[in-house]
Amino acid sequence: MSRIGKKPVGLPSGVTATVSGQTVEIKGPKGVRTFKATDDVSIALEDSAVSITPRGSSKRARQQWGMSRTQIANCVTGVTDGFKKELEINGVGYRASMQGAVLKLALGYSHDVLFEVPSGITVTAPKPTEIIVEGIDQQQVGEVAAKIREWRKPEPYKGKGIKYKDEYIFRKEGKSK
Repeated sequence: MSRIGKKPVGLPSGVTATVSGQTVEIKGPKGVRTFKATDDVSIALEDSAVSITPRGSSKRARQQWGMSRTQIANCVTGVTDGFKKELEINGVGYRASMQGAVLKLALGYSHDVLFEVPSGITVTAPKPTEIIVEGIDQQQVGEVAAKIREWRKPEPYKGKGIKYKDEYIFRKEGKSK
């Protein structure tokens, strides 16, 4: 039995949900998100909450039950508060700046890295060593942040590279004579 799936997803004020078949559409102040559930679960709109129940007791139905509830809860969070990932850049000469819809990264290569920001995502560089990725889709925000980080992952000896703000880099000592 899914402990997560049992709890209905509450809709805060200013957020509306419409259920048509297996598709849930959630509208809020930041935008609109849709989620299409599998046929293993049934979705119902009761009062100001969306409840999910499994169809049958198969393992797949129980798996989809908790996952569907979490996805709908993430849609509600996205249209109310949004999601945010903060990145830090460490290293001499490493910096970031926004030029329109393109993030320009100087990461020690012979050329600057130009990263085109996908639609639905907002990237800002308030400081040359800080990047903030925001959006209403948690998966897309995480993917864009991971792609930016991939250009220069933090290395363990000097700690240079792009890291998440709350990430801890395990430091190594290096060679000794």
